[in-house]
Amino acid sequence: MLRVATYNVRGLKDDRKALVRVIRALRPDVLCLQEAPRLPGWRRERRALVRAAGLSVAAGGRVGGTAVLTAPAVRLLHGRGHRLRWFPGLEWRSTALAVVEKTVEKDRERYAVCSAHLDLLAGARLRHAAQIVALLERAAGEFGAAPVLAGDLNEIPGAPVWRLLGGRYTDCFAAVRGPAPRIGADEDESRAGATFPARDPRVRIDAIFAGPGLTVVSYGGAAVPAEDLTAASDHRPVVAEIARTPSARA
Repeated sequence: MLRVATYNVRGLKDDRKALVRVIRALRPDVLCLQEAPRLPGWRRERRALVRAAGLSVAAGGRVGGTAVLTAPAVRLLHGRGHRLRWFPGLEWRSTALAVVEKTVEKDRERYAVCSAHLDLLAGARLRHAAQIVALLERAAGEFGAAPVLAGDLNEIPGAPVWRLLGGRYTDCFAAVRGPAPRIGADEDESRAGATFPARDPRVRIDAIFAGPGLTVVSYGGAAVPAEDLTAASDHRPVVAEIARTPSARA
């Protein structure tokens, strides 16, 4: 079983001690970051964060601010950052992708995990999502790994990117909680799983998707005081426990 978390950390502009406490509470095997540091000194800032969190950098560079971090419990087989198609006038986006192996009851399970931060513009979001799926599935096929995609989609469930990803993968939140809220649902139901803004979450724009051959065991957030969540970033993180079915194990 693999614990995968995703977290938009807003360029480390907020309370870094609270951020480290949140990350440690997530207990991730793999952590997908969005808005990792990109300004001068970004390498130093990223190293300080991962050292404090007890993790290592597996993939990701400066452009696009995406990264994948790993815990000592997993072995890194492959890590790389990919620049996505550039659209004039828009931010240059990227994805970070790592293939990891974890030993579970003498079985070696391989996962290809991708961190994504999609654009604010709908057309660019959809094209980038399709490009990311192709990169992820190519790496998964090359290493005999199960694909997992996590990140900040900048879009709410039911919109085009969610439909694209949902047609190929399992939305981990929906797998645990059940169908999406009905039209006309009350506010508590419609906000279930919301991740943004951290102070008063209203929309679910951060998600984890599991590929074929994977079972979602659990899904949730960080067990920390609410003040840490609001101090650490403007997003809330999510974490899923994902297991390979016996027939899909490497």
